[in-house]
Amino acid sequence: MALIPLKIPAGFYRTGTELDASGRWRDGSLVRWRDGSLRPIGGWRVNENIASITTNAPRGMHTWESNNSTRYVAAGSYNELFAVVSGGTAYNIAPTDLVSGSEDASVNIGYGYGLYGAGTYGTPRPDTGNLVEATTWSLDNWGQNLIACSIADRRLLEWSLGPTSKAAVIANSPSVVNSTVVTEERFIFALGSTSEDPAVGFSPRLVRWCDREDNTVWTASPTNQAGEIQLQTSGQIETAIRTRGQTLIITDIDAHTARYIGPPYVYGFERVGTSCGIISRQAAADVDMGVFWMGNGGFYRFDGNLVSEIPCDVHDYVFNDINTSQKSKTWAFTNGQFGEIWWFYCSSNSTEIDRYVALDYKENHWLIGNLSRTSGAPRGVFEYPMLMDANGAMYDHEVGLSYAVSGTEQSIFAESGPISIGNGDNIMQVTDLIPDEKTQGDVDVTFKSRYYPNDTEYTHGPYTPTSPTAVRFSGRQIRMRVEGDAPYAAWRVGTMRVDAKAGGRR
Repeated sequence: MALIPLKIPAGFYRTGTELDASGRWRDGSLVRWRDGSLRPIGGWRVNENIASITTNAPRGMHTWESNNSTRYVAAGSYNELFAVVSGGTAYNIAPTDLVSGSEDASVNIGYGYGLYGAGTYGTPRPDTGNLVEATTWSLDNWGQNLIACSIADRRLLEWSLGPTSKAAVIANSPSVVNSTVVTEERFIFALGSTSEDPAVGFSPRLVRWCDREDNTVWTASPTNQAGEIQLQTSGQIETAIRTRGQTLIITDIDAHTARYIGPPYVYGFERVGTSCGIISRQAAADVDMGVFWMGNGGFYRFDGNLVSEIPCDVHDYVFNDINTSQKSKTWAFTNGQFGEIWWFYCSSNSTEIDRYVALDYKENHWLIGNLSRTSGAPRGVFEYPMLMDANGAMYDHEVGLSYAVSGTEQSIFAESGPISIGNGDNIMQVTDLIPDEKTQGDVDVTFKSRYYPNDTEYTHGPYTPTSPTAVRFSGRQIRMRVEGDAPYAAWRVGTMRVDAKAGGRR
């Protein structure tokens, strides 16, 4: 007899064939690893103070504190902008003439689009129409005031707090703006904007900024620091984010930095990455290690100097099964407590967000799973990370061990790729499982065995681990599934071992 350790490295590997994932975790949801041990992520609960402030899917969320330490949450949907005080009082702060947008993205590939007679009858036309984005918001704070811009409304708005005030257009600001960010030097950037030169008009490559500390001065003169520049790129500006004493501007094809250099030029711009465009306006996140974002076919990182592509162990799983027509809904979220960045996106069969992919940038592995959250804000201003779903419900995350969606607890599991336990013509007969758990009995273990990579697979279990656990099956390859038992506990799983000996198929 021989005890075979099932020592599987942390993180999921979901690229290539099943056999390519040999000895790795291949599938799972709502789990993470810390110091090599598998465990569930923190649970969630409805935030009772901010439980029902909208019935629409929020696509843009921001938290901040006012000068008197009052905490606020702001979020916007396709036709709303609202703010909530930490005590739960909600304000509808949208201007009365706010332009409503689209809850879902759409592509003009309908009747009348394209050339008459082109293509083959009965086959779908290629997805090359003009994309109408799902309406998202860029939100930031300028001092204690909220700055907001909707891709549908396309005006720069400012909310000066107060229960009766509405967000109002910033005086003298550009008439058309795609998104915005406030720099560390307290300039408001209008990204994709109308120029102060009527001959230029609107340009999706134009960056325009107000005077320092005065967001009502947008016309450049020798006595102020307002200005504008058209980026030398063939792409369109999607978003910008503050990082390490500079502002990173990401287009749909490349990335540029804006560094404050003072008058007369105010800002210096430099391209720092090519072929690294972002997938959506909200798919970037900043942490101490730099800016990370999701592109149209990969993941990228700006380290403060240059952009590099991040090797991704779940590349095929994500990009072969994503709804590209709804990619504008994709958004990023930082979970700094665990050193993770999460991206939420729509799978190919869904028009609403239903999945996530996450990078553990401290331990350098990838997570995948199923969860519908359309917007959120990291821990910091509030005690817990706060995320919202498509129905507008607000949840505190990483708290407790409840994982209910519509009253049903979600499955928390990790399943490995094939693990070879027999070589050549050897067939291994497994008789016992030696578990390695912190709290034994809080998970079930299932094995799936086969003799060849594409052979019929047989399922054995689930087993409730004891020391040891009697099992009876044979094969050359096995896969192991570890699944938490509801109601869930704070289980930990280390290196399981199986007791196996050489034998025949009978």
